[in-house]
Amino acid sequence: ALDLVLFVNGLPVATAELKNPLTHQSVEHAMAQYRTDRDPRDALLGRRAIVHFAVDPDLVMMTTKLEGKATRFLPFNRGNDPGATACGKGNPPNPDGYATSYLWERVWERHAWLDVLNRFVHLERRKPGTKGRAGLRDASLIFPRFHQWDAVRGLEAHARDHGPGRNYLVQHLAGSGKSNTIAWLAHRLASLHDDRDRKVFDKVVVVTDRRVLDRQLQDTISQFEHAPGVVKRVVESSRELAEALRSAEAKIVVTTLQKFPFVVEEAAALPERRYAVIVDEAHSSQTGEAAQEMKRALGAVKAELPEGDEGEIDPQDALDALVEASAKARGRHANLSMFAFTATPKGKTVELFGEPLDQDGRHRPFHLYSMRQAIEEGFIMDVLEHYTTYDTYFRLARAGEGDPEVSVREASKAIARYVTLHPSVMGQKAEVVVEHFRRSTRDRIGGRAKAMVVCASRLSAVRFRQAIEAFAREHGYGDVKTLVAFSGTVSDGGVDYTEPNMNGFPESQTAERFATDEYRILVVAEKFQTGFDQPLLHTMFVDKKLEFVNAVQTLSRLNRIHAEKEDTFVLDFVNDAEQIQRSFAPYYDASVAVPTDPNELSDAWREVDRFGVIRPEDVEAFARAYFGADGDGEQPRFYALLDVARDRFIDLDETDREEFRTWLKRFVSRYGFISQVLPMADTAMEKRYAYGRLLERRLPSEANGRMDLGDQVEMTHLRVKRTGEHDLSLESGGGVLRAFGEGGPGGYEELLAPLSELIARLNDRFGADLAEADRLHLEGSAPTWRRTRRSSSRPRRTRRTTSGSSSTSDSRTQSPPG
Repeated sequence: ALDLVLFVNGLPVATAELKNPLTHQSVEHAMAQYRTDRDPRDALLGRRAIVHFAVDPDLVMMTTKLEGKATRFLPFNRGNDPGATACGKGNPPNPDGYATSYLWERVWERHAWLDVLNRFVHLERRKPGTKGRAGLRDASLIFPRFHQWDAVRGLEAHARDHGPGRNYLVQHLAGSGKSNTIAWLAHRLASLHDDRDRKVFDKVVVVTDRRVLDRQLQDTISQFEHAPGVVKRVVESSRELAEALRSAEAKIVVTTLQKFPFVVEEAAALPERRYAVIVDEAHSSQTGEAAQEMKRALGAVKAELPEGDEGEIDPQDALDALVEASAKARGRHANLSMFAFTATPKGKTVELFGEPLDQDGRHRPFHLYSMRQAIEEGFIMDVLEHYTTYDTYFRLARAGEGDPEVSVREASKAIARYVTLHPSVMGQKAEVVVEHFRRSTRDRIGGRAKAMVVCASRLSAVRFRQAIEAFAREHGYGDVKTLVAFSGTVSDGGVDYTEPNMNGFPESQTAERFATDEYRILVVAEKFQTGFDQPLLHTMFVDKKLEFVNAVQTLSRLNRIHAEKEDTFVLDFVNDAEQIQRSFAPYYDASVAVPTDPNELSDAWREVDRFGVIRPEDVEAFARAYFGADGDGEQPRFYALLDVARDRFIDLDETDREEFRTWLKRFVSRYGFISQVLPMADTAMEKRYAYGRLLERRLPSEANGRMDLGDQVEMTHLRVKRTGEHDLSLESGGGVLRAFGEGGPGGYEELLAPLSELIARLNDRFGADLAEADRLHLEGSAPTWRRTRRSSSRPRRTRRTTSGSSSTSDSRTQSPPG
């Protein structure tokens, strides 16, 4: 018999199996009992109860669907140290009783439990694009995980108690159900009232680029509220967005950040209203100038114009008031609350949206579901556990006449591109990919495992896909079918390549086709590296430099769990293993950001000023035209005032031009961010920012283009070799995030050297150990390569920690120049 059933008005809604470790039974026995002793065909278990809990004094697990031995339970635990920056699996000790007492004291409490049933539980319908007619059998019952329930309730309570005018950061890892969390939060904020029954927000605006989130919002909220038009998606015009903001019918407006700059003037006519803005994946878009325009539109920032004794307005005072209003548009507003959701916040995001952590001014997220907790709970895979590095060794020779003197920096980049795209390099890497896939990946996950190849450029993706198919065809491997994903058109050898013409179907079908058993390898360039949910993805081949957030987002595509997925594997042709681990460390626990020093603004402007390109009289004249402009008629004046500085910039020598451009960009980016974090009423700085931001766009680009040395160098030797097998799993988080890197821009001295000298240096670094067996042989006009000799000694597996120590010396990965 069941240990516990929860009823509402006589209807069974939940069951629980309770276990006592003192009698040698635990939550594992409770889950086993559900899997083996509870018949899913039973009306109570299979169709009436919506959730089933396995409980002991230490842990809680839950499932919404009993499927015999295939039943999948998810953790429903608080974490071993809730609220701390480092929180793992389990629950904290309870000095007053059981560690799991929160289940019946908080979740099953009468009002809280009715709220869960009424405003959280819903059906998630069949995904669009799947075949067949969707019905109840095609829907999944969604019950919140504890971190989702806790985050939504916590955000709602804080907003109710403190009203609008706050910023919130929610750091929930990729794959933890952020879309549902956002949908639940949006619905609750749209109907939130304070303790005096006053509406807290007039409108909820969800800013996202994910269409799936819009669909989830529509589907989820329609089950709670049956009135049509509650959720309004704006995809067509700025006018439509303005109408949605004015509408009394639409409580929730879903749009993209790019829409807001076009609605500023229309929104100015709106009365002052209170808004909740939910930003999805906040690292990508909320700290730029477009976000300022959004705040200006929604915040109804009004310039206060001081009047004299006779009621007159001094022109300079009016100008300063307009400038100050522009600066305030980047800060917090009393009528606007921002809720930022992201798995991998940048330093800017944590500092802008996070909660104060200590007296040192550091910030942390409002709510956390960490990578550490999810890995320890088994909710995601640890993608760093099996990490193998390869390196490319090569020797080059001069081709052509003469020995030109070249820029060491630009020529090194050109040679790096030449090596990466060389047919022989592609061929050897393709062999590694195909042979590893057939040997180690193909039979994983019940014979359905898939792989992804991450390329550095669209041209690289085109050639890599061609090399894989050529190798598979040459060896008669009919079981390695590949797809490619990239945007736009790539021209190579006089042929235009696109994703549709290489795959043979529209790019809108790529993800759906890859999900079938027909295709096993996906080659990508800047697509499907983020926001791609494919549990069958087991192996990733990396041929692109990855750092920091980009490394975490890209490799995290592997972390989705599957009933038959036991591990993941990364084979990296480019990156250093220790750098990859350092990139993950700030996101293993709560991401903590140190405060940005506002003195950096003065320091950056001092460097800009020393070149004499921007002069005070130009800035003042521009400010009068810019902040007092009432239409497009002032635009010619803008150009005239910018062009005087542009001409001075052109008169600088090449080194000074590059240095000035870098310092100006540094000033503009820092002011744009710091003015959002700190109240800025420095009108002089705001004027400089307005002038500098537009001047940066007006400066001519350097016309040197990419250097191409393809006809002046040739590759003579090549070996793509495994250099190490690593367990990079983190044992603790480490490091802090910064909004900007430390220090100023580096030196700008241009180093020149004969091309032969640069080749000799690169050969010493990357080809000193190559032998005759590694020589490339020419057949006609195309170089071919022979199979490299396998090393007789297998590289030892190393375990690395954040200290960077390692027990082996042969696992350090080198990268080609650039």
